[in-house]
Amino acid sequence: MTAWEYFVAPLLEHNPGEILNTFGDDGWELISVVAQPTPSGAVSTVAYMKRQKPA
Repeated sequence: MTAWEYFVAPLLEHNPGEILNTFGDDGWELISVVAQPTPSGAVSTVAYMKRQKPA
């Protein structure tokens, strides 16, 4: 069975593509991007990623 590890990262609005490309270079696969409300009433964009655990 394949074992996965997961990572949740905030995406900065000024350059999300570069941020995601950097994670992709490290082997992370993007699963989803979600805009989540913060306690202060703002919105935070968060990326959920996964990659296969080393054997």
